[in-house]
Amino acid sequence: MSKALLVIDLQNDYFPGGKFPLWNTDAILKNIEIATQKAISQDVPVIVIQHIANAARGIAPFFNKGTTGADVHPRILAAAPDAAIVIKAYADSFFKTTLEETLASLGATELLVCGMMTQNCVTHTAISKSAEKYKVSILADCCTTVDEMIHNIALNAMSTRVPVVPHGEVL
Repeated sequence: MSKALLVIDLQNDYFPGGKFPLWNTDAILKNIEIATQKAISQDVPVIVIQHIANAARGIAPFFNKGTTGADVHPRILAAAPDAAIVIKAYADSFFKTTLEETLASLGATELLVCGMMTQNCVTHTAISKSAEKYKVSILADCCTTVDEMIHNIALNAMSTRVPVVPHGEVL
């Protein structure tokens, strides 16, 4: 199997000083940096997924095009400088994006999914209809959301559909 690491929405608006800071971002950022380093050392491609709000649907509270809040966190870009970047406007990272084409060009058959927010973009990507052809795992210690309770509820709900594992088990 050919793995790919999907890093979803590690963007400045979700960090302290941003428009919608999440819970436990420092620890999650560090875990994702470690997972990214392990992936690269094992020749596992890293794909960074960046959400840009759809301006046609009105001004969003965050992730607006051209703002520093919508930018991918600089430590993620430093950890994976050669990562493909896929732009999305919906919770499902496959919907109306180049993700499937990117994965096909890499020969990926297994997806390791991590990022922000656990109950939204992470889960919608992991259980996307388009993800069904892949072996999918969610890296529990590389995801976060607004608080620990919602994070844990989302991971528990997902555990009946896809494996929820620490990054050390698959990288």
